[in-house]
Amino acid sequence: MIIFGLVFLFVYAALVLYIGWSGWGWMKSVVKKEISRKFKVLYIVTFTIVSSSFVIGRFFDNIIFHIIGSFWMALFYLLVIIVPLVHISVLLLRLTRLPRPNIDKWSSIMAMGLVFSLVGYGLFNAYSPTVQTYDIQIEKSNPSTEQLNIVMASDTHFGVLSGKRHAIRMVKEINALEPDLVLFPGDILDDDINQFIEKEIAQVLAQIKAPDGVYLSLGNHDRHNGPIEDLIDTLEIGNLHVLYDDVITINDSITLIGRRDRTNSERLELGAFTEGMDLSKTVILLEHQPYDLDIAQEHGIDLMLSGHTHRGQVFPGNLITKRIYENDWGLLQKEQMYSIVSSGYGFWGPPIRIGSRSEIVQINVSFQEESNM
Repeated sequence: MIIFGLVFLFVYAALVLYIGWSGWGWMKSVVKKEISRKFKVLYIVTFTIVSSSFVIGRFFDNIIFHIIGSFWMALFYLLVIIVPLVHISVLLLRLTRLPRPNIDKWSSIMAMGLVFSLVGYGLFNAYSPTVQTYDIQIEKSNPSTEQLNIVMASDTHFGVLSGKRHAIRMVKEINALEPDLVLFPGDILDDDINQFIEKEIAQVLAQIKAPDGVYLSLGNHDRHNGPIEDLIDTLEIGNLHVLYDDVITINDSITLIGRRDRTNSERLELGAFTEGMDLSKTVILLEHQPYDLDIAQEHGIDLMLSGHTHRGQVFPGNLITKRIYENDWGLLQKEQMYSIVSSGYGFWGPPIRIGSRSEIVQINVSFQEESNM
C-alpha cells in the first residue's frame, strides 16, 4: 500500500510539473516579453499551493483549500487530456509554412480558452439538473393503486460544494413532480456528516412531500467517524427513513428492500430478505451499486434502483463505466425486473460533468396483473 502511494505521488508530481511547465510556456507565447523574476517565483509558489490544495483541504479539514482543490482537480483532469493534444498539434503545425510565433501564440490562446470553456460547460451540467423520465409496467396487481409515481435522486453528495442551495433546488423539483414515493439509493453525504449538519440539509429534505414516504439506503460515501446509528439518526431528522439491510411494506402492496452498500462486509445476502417473501407484491430494491443484476432478477425483484456510477461524470469516464457495469445508466429490463441507474443529482470531487448531467429520475409505474389466458 505504501509503495502504491509513493508511485501515485510520483506520477501525480510528474504530471503537475508537465502541466506547470506547459502553462508557463503558454503565458510566455501570449505575453511575448520578458517576465520578471518576481512573477516567476509567484507563479511557482501559487501553482505548487493550488496543485496541493486538494490534499491540504482533506488533511487539515480546511474548507477554503477544499474548494480550491476541487476546482483544481477539474482543471487538472482536463489539462492532462488537453495539454498533450496541444503539443502534438503544435509539432504537426510546425511542419507547415505557418509562422512559428503565430502557431505558439494561437495554440496557447485556444488551449486556455478550451479548458475554461469546458469547465464552464461542466459546471452548468453539474448544477443544472434535468428530469429523466421512465415508464414501466409491472405484471402484478396492486390493490391500492393502478399507477405509482416514484421519484428517485441518487448520489446527492451533500457537502462543501453541493450545499443548502442545491438541496433546496432539489426539493422544489421533486415536489413539482408530485411524487407518491421518493427514494434515495445511497450517497446522500460526501464522506463527512459535519457539512450536512452545519448546512441544515436534513431540515431542507424534511420539506419533501410524498404521501407514501421518503426512503433511502446508504452508499459508500455515507459515513462518518462515529457509530452508524448516529449517522442514521441525523439523516432521519429530515423525515427520511433509512433502510440499512431492512425491509418495509408500503400500503400492504409494495415491499421495499434497502441494502447496506456492498463495501460493508456485514451486509446480508439478498436471499436473506427474499426467502419466504410474498412475491405477489411488487418488490423494489434500493442497491447503491448496480452489480449482480442477474441475482436480483432470480430473487424476484421487480424494480432495482441504483446510482454510484455518476455515468462516469467526466468524459471519457462514461466509456469506462459502460465496460464495468451491465447497466451504468438508464433503464434495462431483465425478464420481470427493471434496473434503473441514475447519473446522480450531485457530483464527487471536481464540481463538473462532461459527458453526463445531474438528474432527478421520475418513474411512472403502471400495474397490470399478467393474464393466464
